[in-house]
Amino acid sequence: MTCPDCSGIFAPAGHWVCPDPGAALPDLPLLKVTALMGKLGASDRHAVAEEILRLLATWVPMAQCTIFSFEGVGRPRTLAVGDQARTLALPDISQAYVQRFYRLDGAQLAMRSHHQMALRATPQHPHIVLHRQAAHAVEHPDYRQICYEWPRVAERLAILSLHEGRRWLSVNLYRGLEHGLMTDQELATVQALAPLIVQAVRLHYTGQVLSADLMALLLDRLALRGPVLTPRDLDVVSGLLQGLSTEQLALRLGLTLASAQTYTKRIYRKLDVSGHKALVAWLLDPGTVQTVPKR
Repeated sequence: MTCPDCSGIFAPAGHWVCPDPGAALPDLPLLKVTALMGKLGASDRHAVAEEILRLLATWVPMAQCTIFSFEGVGRPRTLAVGDQARTLALPDISQAYVQRFYRLDGAQLAMRSHHQMALRATPQHPHIVLHRQAAHAVEHPDYRQICYEWPRVAERLAILSLHEGRRWLSVNLYRGLEHGLMTDQELATVQALAPLIVQAVRLHYTGQVLSADLMALLLDRLALRGPVLTPRDLDVVSGLLQGLSTEQLALRLGLTLASAQTYTKRIYRKLDVSGHKALVAWLLDPGTVQTVPKR
């Protein structure tokens, strides 16, 4: 059921185009918006979902947030999950959705129905669709039990937008049973914030893709140019390229701080670079084809 008039009573299920927020935009807490912006493209891909929950909590309490990307008819991909300390099983629930239930989601119809309109929109003013699905509206018993009843979810609001004309990004906001269904005012507030959330998720997704592609490129070049490195060395370099501090590197690899420092210095000597910036510059330089001589 589609919501024909988004200024009135909202249906517990259906989809509609997000209206222009206009004067309805709430006063944004600068610190929370800054925190959200700071997580975009971060190595912890789930941080953006957690910050969206924190931002919304100022006006509209939500229990969970999952972000998926849909392309074509294949399975979606989980981009991020955020949970307000309700259950540690949210990654498993999201995986069940991706593997078994996504075709049963009413948001699929919303994306198909709005695809042509979304293609005509611009990145600056994307065509945003909202889909609301209450737990009791989910007819499939396993889908309802695993994705709604088990995590104690009353309803789900999906914020849908087309990214670069080929991939739908879905920000799913889950309302807990203890919160009840969203009021008209709460839903209007989420609608007003939807453009901010959409643009943030788009930037985060782009940053994640670029980061993954760039990391693969740099590691490929490292294998070609630095054959003197051991598998352990490569683990260290991978962490360094991800921007990990020496302390974070030691924690990830199970090393003492002193050992992590020793590994890092030894790698710089092996590659004949002066430090982190020189390492990155060496790998980014497409004209550098010579390999490092063995020592």
